[in-house]
Amino acid sequence: MSGTEADSKFARDAWIRALERSARIEADPHGTLPVLIDRTARERGSLPALIGREGSLNYEQLAARANQYARWGLSQGVKHGETVALFMPNGVEYVAMWLGLTRIGATVALINTQLSGDALAHCVDLAAPRMILVGAELAPVLAAVRGRTTCANCWVLGSSGEDLIQLDPVLAQLPGEPLRAGEYSAPTLDATALYIYTSGTTGLPKAAKVTHYRIMRWSLWFAGLLDTRPGDRLYDCLPLYHSVGGVVAVGAALAGGGAVVIRPRFSASDFWRDVCEERCTLFQYIGELCRYLLNAPPHPLETAHSLRLACGNGLRAEVWDKFRIRFRIPRILEYYASTEGNFSLYNCEGRPGSIGRIPSYLAHRLPVTLARFDLETGEPMRNHAGFCERCEVDEVGEALGLIPDEGRAGRFEGYADAEATSRKVLRNVFKAGDAWYRTGDLMRRDADGFFYFVDRVGETFRWKGENVSTAEVLSALSAAGGMREGVVFGVKVPNTEGRAGMAALVVDRGFDLAAFHSLVAARLPAYARPLFLRLLPALESTATFKPRKQELQNTGFDPAQIADPLYFDDPRTGAYVPLDAPLYAEIAAGRIRL
Repeated sequence: MSGTEADSKFARDAWIRALERSARIEADPHGTLPVLIDRTARERGSLPALIGREGSLNYEQLAARANQYARWGLSQGVKHGETVALFMPNGVEYVAMWLGLTRIGATVALINTQLSGDALAHCVDLAAPRMILVGAELAPVLAAVRGRTTCANCWVLGSSGEDLIQLDPVLAQLPGEPLRAGEYSAPTLDATALYIYTSGTTGLPKAAKVTHYRIMRWSLWFAGLLDTRPGDRLYDCLPLYHSVGGVVAVGAALAGGGAVVIRPRFSASDFWRDVCEERCTLFQYIGELCRYLLNAPPHPLETAHSLRLACGNGLRAEVWDKFRIRFRIPRILEYYASTEGNFSLYNCEGRPGSIGRIPSYLAHRLPVTLARFDLETGEPMRNHAGFCERCEVDEVGEALGLIPDEGRAGRFEGYADAEATSRKVLRNVFKAGDAWYRTGDLMRRDADGFFYFVDRVGETFRWKGENVSTAEVLSALSAAGGMREGVVFGVKVPNTEGRAGMAALVVDRGFDLAAFHSLVAARLPAYARPLFLRLLPALESTATFKPRKQELQNTGFDPAQIADPLYFDDPRTGAYVPLDAPLYAEIAAGRIRL
């Protein structure tokens, strides 16, 4: 069987498994993930479920621990729909907590552990929790903002010097046996189980609603795509407060009877030793994790693993084959999704650079389209009749997902904030009365139906009358020798129209400025070439590896505000030259024709 035939067969089988495993979700209106864990505990109780550095739980122990948390919530009078916030580091206890509390109808807000100060207080108040559960190591961070939030009822797991109620001794007194029918009222699939926050890279985070149905859909669908089985071990070093690391990775493994190997965070130096020692067969990636591994020095165990598949999103085309070949990854399953989005795309065929497609036989069930987009207004274009128009093959537009009039599939569940929810819905799009979810992502679709991510709305900018995609420019720059990582953005230049390109790069000793200039000239049209360069010692990113570039964009190319090396592509010399205060003054005064 050729490689193409094998890819096609894998894709077909993966889609069939995903459809089969998720087909019966709605048959039981109370069939939530905690219920599924209980059933697995009865059938395969001794099999490992969660494996952490601080300890491990088999399925029987996980079910018992979750039941203790459920009883604790009941003892505190937690009612259906009330929120409990979770501010805990990665660990096996984290999963047991939200499984137990969502079982009794609580909504658990998964707070980003990287937050502090105003951002933390904002996220707590957004969820309006009845109480907060905090890990001992994060207790001081919470204590610092406690007086600025509306929730004063805080419990701490572990030993802490803060004035918080100790959870451990109370929990130890509660039985872990299955809850009896008379003890609680089971939530339905339509109940909100979790609040998962957006990353907040361009503003304060929003709390996306995630129902029990959505959790089951993610878990069983990915269990089918990955073909998870009792012998599988999935390596998860992503944040558990995020939808990918905390629900997709966890749910896909547990729904198949496999185990999740949980680590506090990603470490390039520990990764391959961990994967080998824990006998992992799967791992979940996101963002730049794969690039970080490629940039790391060779590891003696990097090809000694038992991985059969890597699953995730954000693997760039220029990294794909290098990653697969160097580390001998048998198969990569890239997909596109968002926490609040109403559709997903899956690249089961392993086509490098694509974020996925929808098979023709499922197109009617998953209506997704690309609408022509106006960069000036930041909105999809409207024709003379007031309706949007669909893109042609390879034409870039905003991805939209149809919101159905009824049924759970394709429903947009929205945010805790009703106004934020309404801003994501586009109405009267292709006909009167229809409604579509706005992804905020610009994509193109090729003749074979494969989608490719181009940029976020607002990331693409105009220069010299042309549209410039930051993602496509960064892809071209990534071929430069010595470049480790970077971001691209547009900056305002006095006395000019639009925004000029600027790249902030992290480089090593192999980086040559003259060679970089030649590569830029060869790979990019003049209007897309970065006019300004900033060389950084490191690139700050979110816990899900999204670069924090808003501050970089805000400071622009002003040497008075920037201590890092700055360079300007000077048209008078045809080379990148150091950008100092006198040169900046010339540019700002419009004395250099750009």
